[in-house]
Amino acid sequence: MINAVGRDIPEEILKATGKEVFQGNHHFDGHVFQRHGANTRCVINSNGSKVVDSIHDVLVKCGIKDGMTVSFHHHFREGDYVVNMVMREIHEMGIKDITICASSLGKAQDELVEYIEDGTITNIQSSGVRGKIGEAISNGKLQGLAIMRSHGGRVRALVTGETKIDIAFIGTPTCDEYGNCRGIGGKSDCGVLSYAMADADYADHVVAITDCMVPFPNFPAHISMTNVDYVVEVDAIGDPNKIATGAAKPTTDMRKLMMADYCTQFVVNTPYFKDGFSYQTGVGGASIASTISLAKVMKERGIRMRFGVGGLTKPMCQLLIDGQVDALLDTQDFDLAAVESVKDLHHYRISAGEYANPFNKGAVVNKLDFVILAALEVDVHFNCNVVVDSNGMITGAQGGHPDTAAGAKCAIVIAPLLQGRTPAICTDVTTVTTPGESVDVVITDYGIAINPRRKDLIEAMKDVDLPFTTIEHLRDIAYEIAGEPQKVEFGDRVVGIIEGRDGTIMDVVRQIKPFEFTEE
Repeated sequence: MINAVGRDIPEEILKATGKEVFQGNHHFDGHVFQRHGANTRCVINSNGSKVVDSIHDVLVKCGIKDGMTVSFHHHFREGDYVVNMVMREIHEMGIKDITICASSLGKAQDELVEYIEDGTITNIQSSGVRGKIGEAISNGKLQGLAIMRSHGGRVRALVTGETKIDIAFIGTPTCDEYGNCRGIGGKSDCGVLSYAMADADYADHVVAITDCMVPFPNFPAHISMTNVDYVVEVDAIGDPNKIATGAAKPTTDMRKLMMADYCTQFVVNTPYFKDGFSYQTGVGGASIASTISLAKVMKERGIRMRFGVGGLTKPMCQLLIDGQVDALLDTQDFDLAAVESVKDLHHYRISAGEYANPFNKGAVVNKLDFVILAALEVDVHFNCNVVVDSNGMITGAQGGHPDTAAGAKCAIVIAPLLQGRTPAICTDVTTVTTPGESVDVVITDYGIAINPRRKDLIEAMKDVDLPFTTIEHLRDIAYEIAGEPQKVEFGDRVVGIIEGRDGTIMDVVRQIKPFEFTEE
Protein backbone atom coordinates (compact mmCIF):
# COMPACT_ATOMS: atom_id res chain seq x y z
CA MET A 1 0.00 0.00 0.00
CA ILE A 2 1.36 3.44 -0.95
CA ASN A 3 1.58 5.90 1.94
CA ALA A 4 1.65 9.71 2.08
CA VAL A 5 5.38 9.91 1.26
CA GLY A 6 5.03 7.58 -1.71
CA ARG A 7 6.51 4.47 -0.09
CA ASP A 8 5.02 1.06 -0.86
CA ILE A 9 4.45 -0.72 2.45
CA PRO A 10 4.07 -4.51 2.04
CA GLU A 11 0.67 -5.93 3.00
CA GLU A 12 2.31 -8.70 5.02
CA ILE A 13 4.01 -6.10 7.24
CA LEU A 14 0.72 -4.27 7.79
CA LYS A 15 -0.94 -7.56 8.74
CA ALA A 16 1.92 -8.70 10.98
CA THR A 17 2.10 -5.41 12.89
CA GLY A 18 -1.55 -4.34 12.76
CA LYS A 19 -0.41 -0.87 11.74
CA GLU A 20 -1.64 1.66 9.21
CA VAL A 21 0.48 3.36 6.58
CA PHE A 22 1.60 6.93 7.23
CA GLN A 23 -1.14 9.32 6.11
CA GLY A 24 0.33 12.71 6.99
CA ASN A 25 1.37 14.58 10.11
CA HIS A 26 -2.16 15.55 11.12
CA HIS A 27 -3.93 12.23 10.56
CA PHE A 28 -4.48 11.65 14.28
CA ASP A 29 -5.33 15.22 15.34
CA GLY A 30 -8.11 14.98 17.94
CA HIS A 31 -7.68 11.21 18.31
CA VAL A 32 -8.91 9.84 21.67
CA PHE A 33 -7.28 6.76 23.21
CA GLN A 34 -7.18 4.88 26.50
CA ARG A 35 -3.93 5.44 28.35
CA HIS A 36 -2.37 2.23 29.65
CA GLY A 37 -0.45 1.77 32.87
CA ALA A 38 1.98 -0.51 34.66
CA ASN A 39 1.26 -3.30 37.11
CA THR A 40 2.17 -1.89 40.51
CA ARG A 41 3.01 -3.73 43.72
CA CYS A 42 2.00 -1.90 46.88
CA VAL A 43 4.58 -1.48 49.64
CA ILE A 44 2.56 -0.88 52.81
CA ASN A 45 5.53 -1.46 55.10
CA SER A 46 9.11 -2.59 54.56
CA ASN A 47 12.56 -2.50 56.04
CA GLY A 48 13.16 0.79 54.27
CA SER A 49 15.50 -0.60 51.61
CA LYS A 50 15.06 -1.84 48.05
CA VAL A 51 18.71 -2.75 47.58
CA VAL A 52 19.44 -6.08 45.86
CA ASP A 53 22.93 -7.59 45.83
CA SER A 54 23.45 -8.19 42.10
CA ILE A 55 22.08 -7.94 38.56
CA HIS A 56 21.52 -11.72 38.66
CA ASP A 57 19.48 -11.51 41.85
CA VAL A 58 17.34 -8.65 40.63
CA LEU A 59 16.58 -10.50 37.38
CA VAL A 60 15.38 -13.44 39.45
CA LYS A 61 13.23 -11.17 41.63
CA CYS A 62 11.69 -9.61 38.50
CA GLY A 63 10.86 -13.06 37.12
CA ILE A 64 12.97 -12.84 33.98
CA LYS A 65 11.90 -15.38 31.38
CA ASP A 66 11.93 -16.07 27.66
CA GLY A 67 10.02 -13.61 25.50
CA MET A 68 10.17 -10.59 27.83
CA THR A 69 10.72 -6.96 26.87
CA VAL A 70 13.47 -5.08 28.70
CA SER A 71 14.24 -1.39 28.34
CA PHE A 72 17.23 0.94 28.60
CA HIS A 73 18.01 4.61 28.06
CA HIS A 74 21.00 6.22 26.35
CA HIS A 75 21.93 9.23 28.48
CA PHE A 76 25.48 7.88 28.77
CA ARG A 77 25.73 7.63 24.97
CA GLU A 78 29.06 6.03 23.95
CA GLY A 79 30.05 5.76 27.60
CA ASP A 80 27.21 3.43 28.64
CA TYR A 81 27.98 0.25 30.59
CA VAL A 82 24.46 -0.67 31.75
CA VAL A 83 23.05 -2.32 28.61
CA ASN A 84 25.95 -4.73 28.18
CA MET A 85 26.08 -5.45 31.91
CA VAL A 86 22.43 -6.50 32.06
CA MET A 87 22.29 -8.34 28.75
CA ARG A 88 25.46 -10.27 29.59
CA GLU A 89 23.74 -11.65 32.70
CA ILE A 90 20.53 -12.44 30.80
CA HIS A 91 22.60 -14.32 28.24
CA GLU A 92 24.47 -16.27 30.90
CA MET A 93 21.13 -17.28 32.46
CA GLY A 94 20.16 -18.86 29.14
CA ILE A 95 17.16 -16.58 28.56
CA LYS A 96 16.02 -16.32 24.92
CA ASP A 97 13.70 -14.30 22.68
CA ILE A 98 14.25 -10.95 24.42
CA THR A 99 12.94 -7.71 22.94
CA ILE A 100 15.10 -4.69 23.71
CA CYS A 101 13.20 -1.42 23.91
CA ALA A 102 15.89 1.26 24.10
CA SER A 103 15.76 5.01 23.60
CA SER A 104 18.81 4.46 21.37
CA LEU A 105 21.64 1.96 20.79
CA GLY A 106 25.15 2.76 19.63
CA LYS A 107 28.68 1.48 19.28
CA ALA A 108 28.94 1.06 23.05
CA GLN A 109 26.55 -1.89 22.66
CA ASP A 110 28.43 -3.71 19.87
CA GLU A 111 28.67 -6.67 22.25
CA LEU A 112 24.96 -7.34 21.70
CA VAL A 113 25.60 -8.71 18.19
CA GLU A 114 26.61 -12.04 19.73
CA TYR A 115 23.26 -12.19 21.52
CA ILE A 116 21.40 -11.32 18.33
CA GLU A 117 23.14 -14.14 16.50
CA ASP A 118 22.34 -16.78 19.14
CA GLY A 119 18.69 -15.79 19.66
CA THR A 120 19.01 -14.17 23.08
CA ILE A 121 17.76 -10.96 21.43
CA THR A 122 15.16 -11.42 18.68
CA ASN A 123 13.51 -7.99 18.41
CA ILE A 124 14.72 -4.43 18.87
CA GLN A 125 12.72 -1.25 19.38
CA SER A 126 14.84 1.89 19.37
CA SER A 127 15.23 5.38 18.00
CA GLY A 128 17.92 3.82 15.84
CA VAL A 129 21.12 1.82 15.96
CA ARG A 130 24.72 2.50 15.10
CA GLY A 131 27.83 0.39 14.82
CA LYS A 132 27.84 -3.40 14.56
CA ILE A 133 24.21 -3.77 15.68
CA GLY A 134 23.07 -1.78 12.66
CA GLU A 135 25.23 -3.94 10.42
CA ALA A 136 23.80 -7.12 11.96
CA ILE A 137 20.21 -5.99 11.42
CA SER A 138 20.90 -4.81 7.87
CA ASN A 139 22.41 -8.21 7.08
CA GLY A 140 19.36 -10.07 8.36
CA LYS A 141 20.80 -11.49 11.59
CA LEU A 142 17.94 -10.30 13.83
CA GLN A 143 15.22 -12.97 13.83
CA GLY A 144 12.39 -10.50 14.30
CA LEU A 145 12.03 -6.82 13.42
CA ALA A 146 13.85 -3.64 14.33
CA ILE A 147 11.20 -0.99 14.95
CA MET A 148 12.68 2.50 14.85
CA ARG A 149 10.73 5.31 16.46
CA SER A 150 11.32 8.97 17.21
CA HIS A 151 11.76 9.96 20.84
CA GLY A 152 8.17 11.16 20.95
CA GLY A 153 6.98 8.06 19.12
CA ARG A 154 8.64 5.82 21.70
CA VAL A 155 6.69 7.44 24.54
CA ARG A 156 3.50 7.19 22.48
CA ALA A 157 4.04 3.44 22.10
CA LEU A 158 4.34 3.10 25.88
CA VAL A 159 1.33 5.20 26.89
CA THR A 160 -0.96 3.54 24.35
CA GLY A 161 0.13 0.07 25.46
CA GLU A 162 1.48 -0.83 22.02
CA THR A 163 4.77 -1.64 23.74
CA LYS A 164 4.69 -3.23 27.19
CA ILE A 165 7.95 -3.18 29.15
CA ASP A 166 8.43 -6.06 31.56
CA ILE A 167 11.63 -4.78 33.19
CA ALA A 168 13.13 -1.29 32.86
CA PHE A 169 16.78 -0.78 33.79
CA ILE A 170 17.68 2.80 34.65
CA GLY A 171 21.32 3.77 34.97
CA THR A 172 21.35 6.55 37.56
CA PRO A 173 24.42 8.51 38.67
CA THR A 174 23.09 8.73 42.23
CA CYS A 175 20.43 6.77 44.08
CA ASP A 176 19.34 6.20 47.66
CA GLU A 177 18.35 2.84 49.12
CA TYR A 178 14.68 3.53 48.45
CA GLY A 179 15.08 4.28 44.74
CA ASN A 180 15.18 8.06 44.37
CA CYS A 181 17.28 8.65 41.23
CA ARG A 182 19.20 11.72 40.11
CA GLY A 183 21.34 12.37 37.01
CA ILE A 184 23.89 14.38 38.97
CA GLY A 185 25.92 14.16 42.17
CA GLY A 186 27.96 11.03 41.45
CA LYS A 187 31.08 9.94 39.58
CA SER A 188 29.22 9.12 36.33
CA ASP A 189 26.96 12.15 35.91
CA CYS A 190 24.84 12.35 32.76
CA GLY A 191 22.76 15.39 33.76
CA VAL A 192 19.17 14.27 33.24
CA LEU A 193 17.18 11.03 33.03
CA SER A 194 14.45 12.28 30.69
CA TYR A 195 14.19 9.25 28.39
CA ALA A 196 13.89 6.85 31.33
CA MET A 197 10.98 8.72 32.92
CA ALA A 198 8.38 7.07 30.69
CA ASP A 199 9.92 3.66 31.37
CA ALA A 200 9.62 4.30 35.11
CA ASP A 201 5.95 5.17 34.64
CA TYR A 202 4.96 2.27 32.39
CA ALA A 203 7.24 -0.71 33.09
CA ASP A 204 5.98 -3.54 35.29
CA HIS A 205 9.34 -3.75 37.09
CA VAL A 206 11.76 -0.83 37.45
CA VAL A 207 15.38 -1.41 38.46
CA ALA A 208 17.70 1.48 39.31
CA ILE A 209 21.38 0.67 38.71
CA THR A 210 23.89 3.05 40.28
CA ASP A 211 27.57 3.34 41.14
CA CYS A 212 26.98 5.98 43.81
CA MET A 213 24.67 5.24 46.71
CA VAL A 214 23.73 8.32 48.74
CA PRO A 215 21.73 8.75 51.94
CA PHE A 216 17.93 8.98 51.79
CA PRO A 217 16.36 11.25 50.62
CA ASN A 218 18.11 11.85 47.28
CA PHE A 219 15.95 14.88 46.55
CA PRO A 220 14.83 16.48 44.37
CA ALA A 221 14.48 13.14 42.62
CA HIS A 222 14.59 13.03 38.83
CA ILE A 223 12.84 9.64 39.02
CA SER A 224 10.90 8.98 42.21
CA MET A 225 11.05 6.06 44.63
CA THR A 226 7.32 5.67 43.99
CA ASN A 227 8.17 4.10 40.61
CA VAL A 228 11.26 2.05 41.52
CA ASP A 229 11.07 -1.59 42.64
CA TYR A 230 14.74 -2.44 43.20
CA VAL A 231 18.15 -0.79 43.48
CA VAL A 232 21.44 -2.44 42.50
CA GLU A 233 24.86 -0.93 43.20
CA VAL A 234 27.67 -1.77 40.75
CA ASP A 235 31.26 -0.61 40.29
CA ALA A 236 30.58 1.65 37.30
CA ILE A 237 27.53 2.51 35.17
CA GLY A 238 29.34 4.49 32.49
CA ASP A 239 32.17 6.75 31.39
CA PRO A 240 30.96 10.37 31.51
CA ASN A 241 33.86 11.47 29.29
CA LYS A 242 32.26 9.54 26.42
CA ILE A 243 28.95 11.36 26.69
CA ALA A 244 30.45 13.94 24.34
CA THR A 245 30.96 12.25 20.97
CA GLY A 246 32.72 13.74 17.96
CA ALA A 247 29.42 14.99 16.57
CA ALA A 248 28.85 17.14 19.64
CA LYS A 249 31.97 19.28 19.25
CA PRO A 250 32.28 22.69 17.54
CA THR A 251 33.62 22.62 13.99
CA THR A 252 36.55 24.37 12.33
CA ASP A 253 35.54 23.08 8.87
CA MET A 254 35.13 26.15 6.64
CA ARG A 255 32.35 24.52 4.64
CA LYS A 256 30.33 23.84 7.79
CA LEU A 257 31.02 27.32 9.12
CA MET A 258 29.72 28.77 5.85
CA MET A 259 26.50 26.73 6.13
CA ALA A 260 26.17 27.86 9.76
CA ASP A 261 26.45 31.48 8.62
CA TYR A 262 23.79 30.89 5.94
CA CYS A 263 21.56 29.39 8.62
CA THR A 264 21.98 32.34 10.96
CA GLN A 265 21.28 34.85 8.21
CA PHE A 266 18.16 32.93 7.24
CA VAL A 267 16.88 32.73 10.81
CA VAL A 268 17.36 36.43 11.57
CA ASN A 269 15.46 37.42 8.41
CA THR A 270 12.35 35.41 9.24
CA PRO A 271 9.35 36.93 11.03
CA TYR A 272 9.89 34.52 13.92
CA PHE A 273 13.22 36.03 14.98
CA LYS A 274 12.06 38.46 17.62
CA ASP A 275 12.21 38.91 21.37
CA GLY A 276 10.94 35.76 23.06
CA PHE A 277 11.61 33.30 20.21
CA SER A 278 12.25 29.60 20.90
CA TYR A 279 14.98 27.44 19.44
CA GLN A 280 16.46 23.97 19.21
CA THR A 281 19.55 22.79 17.42
CA GLY A 282 21.14 19.42 16.79
CA VAL A 283 24.67 18.33 17.64
CA GLY A 284 26.27 18.44 14.19
CA GLY A 285 29.22 20.79 13.75
CA ALA A 286 27.30 23.24 11.54
CA SER A 287 24.32 23.25 13.91
CA ILE A 288 26.50 24.04 16.92
CA ALA A 289 28.31 26.76 14.96
CA SER A 290 24.97 28.31 14.00
CA THR A 291 24.06 28.62 17.69
CA ILE A 292 27.32 30.45 18.38
CA SER A 293 26.85 32.87 15.48
CA LEU A 294 23.18 33.42 16.34
CA ALA A 295 24.16 34.41 19.89
CA LYS A 296 26.27 37.25 18.46
CA VAL A 297 23.34 38.62 16.44
CA MET A 298 21.04 38.33 19.44
CA LYS A 299 23.46 40.39 21.50
CA GLU A 300 23.87 43.02 18.77
CA ARG A 301 20.09 43.44 18.37
CA GLY A 302 19.15 43.07 22.02
CA ILE A 303 16.96 40.03 21.34
CA ARG A 304 16.42 37.39 24.01
CA MET A 305 15.46 33.78 23.54
CA ARG A 306 12.53 32.65 25.68
CA PHE A 307 13.60 29.02 25.81
CA GLY A 308 15.97 26.54 24.24
CA VAL A 309 15.06 22.86 24.25
CA GLY A 310 16.22 19.35 23.45
CA GLY A 311 19.58 17.68 23.73
CA LEU A 312 21.83 20.45 24.98
CA THR A 313 25.43 21.43 24.31
CA LYS A 314 27.86 24.01 25.70
CA PRO A 315 26.85 26.83 23.28
CA MET A 316 23.19 26.57 24.32
CA CYS A 317 24.18 26.54 28.00
CA GLN A 318 26.43 29.55 27.41
CA LEU A 319 23.32 31.51 26.41
CA LEU A 320 21.99 30.86 29.91
CA ILE A 321 25.27 31.89 31.53
CA ASP A 322 25.31 35.09 29.45
CA GLY A 323 21.69 35.92 30.25
CA GLN A 324 20.50 35.59 26.64
CA VAL A 325 17.86 32.92 27.28
CA ASP A 326 15.22 32.72 30.00
CA ALA A 327 15.12 28.92 30.35
CA LEU A 328 16.59 25.68 29.02
CA LEU A 329 14.31 22.63 28.77
CA ASP A 330 16.56 19.60 28.87
CA THR A 331 16.02 16.04 27.62
CA GLN A 332 19.66 14.99 27.13
CA ASP A 333 23.12 16.41 27.67
CA PHE A 334 25.63 16.01 24.86
CA ASP A 335 28.70 17.28 26.67
CA LEU A 336 29.99 17.78 30.20
CA ALA A 337 29.32 21.53 30.11
CA ALA A 338 25.63 20.75 29.65
CA VAL A 339 25.77 18.21 32.50
CA GLU A 340 27.24 20.91 34.76
CA SER A 341 24.58 23.42 33.64
CA VAL A 342 21.80 21.20 35.03
CA LYS A 343 22.60 22.73 38.43
CA ASP A 344 21.38 26.15 37.22
CA LEU A 345 17.92 27.05 38.56
CA HIS A 346 16.73 28.01 35.07
CA HIS A 347 17.91 24.76 33.49
CA TYR A 348 14.87 22.50 33.71
CA ARG A 349 14.53 18.76 33.24
CA ILE A 350 11.60 17.64 31.10
CA SER A 351 10.51 14.11 30.22
CA ALA A 352 10.63 12.76 26.69
CA GLY A 353 6.82 12.76 26.81
CA GLU A 354 6.66 16.45 27.68
CA TYR A 355 9.21 17.07 24.97
CA ALA A 356 7.75 15.27 21.98
CA ASN A 357 4.96 12.72 22.53
CA PRO A 358 2.30 13.45 19.85
CA PHE A 359 -0.36 11.57 21.83
CA ASN A 360 -0.79 13.93 24.75
CA LYS A 361 -2.46 17.30 25.22
CA GLY A 362 0.51 19.29 24.00
CA ALA A 363 4.27 18.71 23.78
CA VAL A 364 7.06 21.31 23.91
CA VAL A 365 8.02 20.72 20.26
CA ASN A 366 4.75 22.38 19.26
CA LYS A 367 5.97 25.63 20.84
CA LEU A 368 9.21 25.77 18.83
CA ASP A 369 9.86 28.65 16.45
CA PHE A 370 13.08 27.21 15.00
CA VAL A 371 14.72 23.82 14.89
CA ILE A 372 18.09 23.28 13.20
CA LEU A 373 18.63 19.68 12.07
CA ALA A 374 21.03 17.55 10.03
CA ALA A 375 20.37 14.68 7.61
CA LEU A 376 22.15 11.90 5.75
CA GLU A 377 19.99 12.54 2.67
CA VAL A 378 17.31 14.97 1.53
CA ASP A 379 15.31 14.38 -1.63
CA VAL A 380 13.55 16.70 -4.05
CA HIS A 381 10.31 16.20 -2.06
CA PHE A 382 12.13 17.49 1.06
CA ASN A 383 11.86 14.05 2.68
CA CYS A 384 14.80 13.38 5.01
CA ASN A 385 16.69 10.22 5.87
CA VAL A 386 18.63 10.10 9.14
CA VAL A 387 18.73 6.33 9.79
CA VAL A 388 19.88 4.38 6.72
CA ASP A 389 23.12 5.20 4.90
CA SER A 390 23.06 5.58 1.13
CA ASN A 391 24.62 2.11 0.94
CA GLY A 392 21.58 0.64 2.70
CA MET A 393 23.22 0.08 6.09
CA ILE A 394 21.35 1.10 9.24
CA THR A 395 23.68 3.62 10.80
CA GLY A 396 21.72 6.35 12.59
CA ALA A 397 18.76 7.28 14.74
CA GLN A 398 15.56 9.26 14.32
CA GLY A 399 15.97 10.92 17.72
CA GLY A 400 13.76 13.98 17.88
CA HIS A 401 14.17 14.76 14.17
CA PRO A 402 10.58 13.96 13.06
CA ASP A 403 9.10 15.37 16.29
CA THR A 404 10.75 18.78 16.15
CA ALA A 405 10.36 19.14 12.38
CA ALA A 406 6.63 18.52 12.71
CA GLY A 407 6.22 20.94 15.61
CA ALA A 408 8.46 23.90 14.74
CA LYS A 409 7.26 26.92 12.80
CA CYS A 410 10.50 26.83 10.82
CA ALA A 411 12.36 23.52 10.43
CA ILE A 412 15.79 23.99 8.85
CA VAL A 413 17.94 21.08 7.68
CA ILE A 414 21.67 21.69 7.20
CA ALA A 415 23.35 19.14 4.93
CA PRO A 416 26.42 19.30 2.69
CA LEU A 417 25.70 18.74 -0.99
CA LEU A 418 27.92 15.67 -0.90
CA GLN A 419 28.59 13.22 1.93
CA GLY A 420 32.07 12.17 0.84
CA ARG A 421 31.49 11.35 -2.83
CA THR A 422 27.81 10.53 -2.39
CA PRO A 423 25.09 13.12 -3.16
CA ALA A 424 23.21 14.07 0.00
CA ILE A 425 20.62 15.89 -2.11
CA CYS A 426 18.97 13.30 -4.33
CA THR A 427 15.86 12.37 -6.28
CA ASP A 428 14.60 9.92 -3.64
CA VAL A 429 16.12 9.22 -0.24
CA THR A 430 17.08 5.64 0.54
CA THR A 431 14.63 5.57 3.45
CA VAL A 432 12.16 8.23 4.59
CA THR A 433 12.38 9.08 8.27
CA THR A 434 11.03 12.66 8.29
CA PRO A 435 8.33 13.58 5.76
CA GLY A 436 8.88 16.53 3.45
CA GLU A 437 5.74 18.26 4.70
CA SER A 438 7.65 18.89 7.97
CA VAL A 439 10.80 20.37 6.39
CA ASP A 440 10.77 24.05 5.48
CA VAL A 441 14.34 24.88 4.43
CA VAL A 442 17.40 22.96 3.26
CA ILE A 443 20.76 24.70 3.59
CA THR A 444 23.79 23.32 1.74
CA ASP A 445 27.24 24.58 0.88
CA TYR A 446 26.00 25.19 -2.68
CA GLY A 447 22.80 27.04 -1.91
CA ILE A 448 19.54 27.20 0.01
CA ALA A 449 16.19 25.70 -1.01
CA ILE A 450 12.88 26.71 0.58
CA ASN A 451 10.03 24.23 0.46
CA PRO A 452 7.51 25.59 -2.10
CA ARG A 453 4.78 24.96 0.49
CA ARG A 454 6.24 27.82 2.54
CA LYS A 455 5.25 30.77 0.41
CA ASP A 456 5.49 32.99 3.50
CA LEU A 457 9.18 32.20 3.94
CA ILE A 458 9.83 32.68 0.23
CA GLU A 459 8.21 36.10 0.48
CA ALA A 460 10.22 36.99 3.62
CA MET A 461 13.47 36.17 1.80
CA LYS A 462 12.83 37.95 -1.50
CA ASP A 463 15.26 40.81 -0.74
CA VAL A 464 17.75 38.82 1.36
CA ASP A 465 21.22 38.34 -0.11
CA LEU A 466 21.62 34.58 0.24
CA PRO A 467 22.21 31.93 -2.48
CA PHE A 468 18.63 30.74 -2.92
CA THR A 469 17.82 28.08 -5.48
CA THR A 470 15.52 25.08 -5.92
CA ILE A 471 15.97 21.67 -4.35
CA GLU A 472 16.00 20.18 -7.87
CA HIS A 473 18.88 22.44 -8.87
CA LEU A 474 20.86 21.37 -5.81
CA ARG A 475 20.21 17.75 -6.76
CA ASP A 476 21.40 18.42 -10.32
CA ILE A 477 24.63 20.03 -9.10
CA ALA A 478 25.31 17.05 -6.82
CA TYR A 479 24.74 14.60 -9.69
CA GLU A 480 26.90 16.66 -12.03
CA ILE A 481 29.79 16.56 -9.55
CA ALA A 482 29.54 12.97 -8.32
CA GLY A 483 27.23 11.26 -10.79
CA GLU A 484 23.80 9.84 -10.11
CA PRO A 485 24.21 7.12 -7.49
CA GLN A 486 23.10 3.59 -8.24
CA LYS A 487 20.17 2.38 -6.20
CA VAL A 488 21.02 0.07 -3.33
CA GLU A 489 20.37 -3.61 -4.02
CA PHE A 490 18.03 -4.87 -1.32
CA GLY A 491 16.65 -8.35 -0.79
CA ASP A 492 12.97 -9.13 -0.25
CA ARG A 493 13.02 -9.58 3.51
CA VAL A 494 11.95 -6.61 5.64
CA VAL A 495 14.32 -6.31 8.62
CA GLY A 496 13.17 -2.97 10.00
CA ILE A 497 10.27 -0.56 10.19
CA ILE A 498 10.53 3.22 10.26
CA GLU A 499 7.53 4.38 12.25
CA GLY A 500 5.98 7.79 11.91
CA ARG A 501 5.73 9.51 15.26
CA ASP A 502 2.03 8.59 15.36
CA GLY A 503 2.77 4.86 15.06
CA THR A 504 1.96 4.47 11.38
CA ILE A 505 4.53 3.05 8.98
CA MET A 506 6.65 5.67 7.25
CA ASP A 507 8.95 3.22 5.48
CA VAL A 508 10.50 -0.22 5.72
CA VAL A 509 14.15 -1.28 5.70
CA ARG A 510 15.05 -4.39 3.73
CA GLN A 511 17.97 -6.73 4.12
CA ILE A 512 21.01 -5.80 2.08
CA LYS A 513 21.84 -8.17 -0.72
CA PRO A 514 25.22 -9.82 -0.12
CA PHE A 515 27.93 -8.72 -2.51
CA GLU A 516 28.64 -11.38 -5.09
CA PHE A 517 32.14 -11.75 -6.47
CA THR A 518 32.40 -12.76 -10.12
CA GLU A 519 35.43 -14.22 -11.81
CA GLU A 520 36.46 -12.63 -15.05
